[in-house]
Amino acid sequence: MSTVETDEIRAFVLSSLKEMNYSVAGVDDGTPLGPAGVDLESLALAELGIRVEERFGVVFEEDEAEVLGTMTVGEFGAALAARIASTPAAGQ
Repeated sequence: MSTVETDEIRAFVLSSLKEMNYSVAGVDDGTPLGPAGVDLESLALAELGIRVEERFGVVFEEDEAEVLGTMTVGEFGAALAARIASTPAAGQ
């Protein structure tokens, strides 16, 4: 059974944020993705969702972007790890 480690997810999220021109200086598991943290707006949250979908093969619904904006980096990583673990391996 292959599981994606939260460290791998965190590294991917931080790398994606850098590529999206967000500063990740001082960002840790307790940093909110939305206001008072990384400060991702709805379009940036959608882009992060798409990047995660492409990398890890999970799907986010459009209405989930609002919830993602309320999560910390650590909460997002844990939620993503749980979703990856519960998603059947894509063989197509």
